[in-house]
Amino acid sequence: MAALAPGVSWWYGWNSQPDANTPADPVAAYGMDYVPMLWSGDFDATTVTTWLKAHPAVTHLLLLNEPNLKGQATMTPQAAAALWPRYEKVAADTGVKLVGPQITYGTLEGYTTPVGWMDAFHAAYRAANGGRDPVIDYIGYHWYDYGLEAKLDEMKKYGKPFWVTEFANWHDGDGDTVQIDTVKEQKQQMEKMVAMLEARADVYRYAWFTGRWAKDTHYTSLLGADGQLTELGQYYISLPPNKNA
Repeated sequence: MAALAPGVSWWYGWNSQPDANTPADPVAAYGMDYVPMLWSGDFDATTVTTWLKAHPAVTHLLLLNEPNLKGQATMTPQAAAALWPRYEKVAADTGVKLVGPQITYGTLEGYTTPVGWMDAFHAAYRAANGGRDPVIDYIGYHWYDYGLEAKLDEMKKYGKPFWVTEFANWHDGDGDTVQIDTVKEQKQQMEKMVAMLEARADVYRYAWFTGRWAKDTHYTSLLGADGQLTELGQYYISLPPNKNA
């Protein structure tokens, strides 16, 4: 956290509470906000609500990790529509803003595209809730290739700002675009992606993925040895702020 703090202002770990080793007040210690996540529908609302009320500095809640990708939350739009009022109740009881779903291109039959899943989700929710839309303050988005700006543009139809909770470029080469297989190439793409995210008024926050890979075949790790930034990590925190940072 100390190494990343000069260029990163928030983090999450896919859980509803931070790791036990996290400083008691990471904002005071490092200027970094913790953002909890309800990864799926497997959560106890009383426990979550109690924790949020005890930590009023936490103002946002990430929801539903990659529901249309098998192996992640793996949830149909209809099941997510049935789940969503539970999220809304937590927000109503605590005042947090809801950030979700964390949508991407996936492998769930019939719902492989973000728009396909989101359209069906909105339709199911409206049908079950008197025609009203679900409470969504920000749409989470994940992308690992060229073309992030165009992918965000596809989602503008929902009228919500974006929180890009995972992004990098893992392109493996298709004859038309450069394969990302060196730190230099990843830095070049990182610079372009960050500049685009910073320039968009509809992007609230973003997060590079990830901190550290044991086997970093995509050249995306920000952290190397304990407390040390990689070349890419040093470059990331040097880029202009200030939405994630």
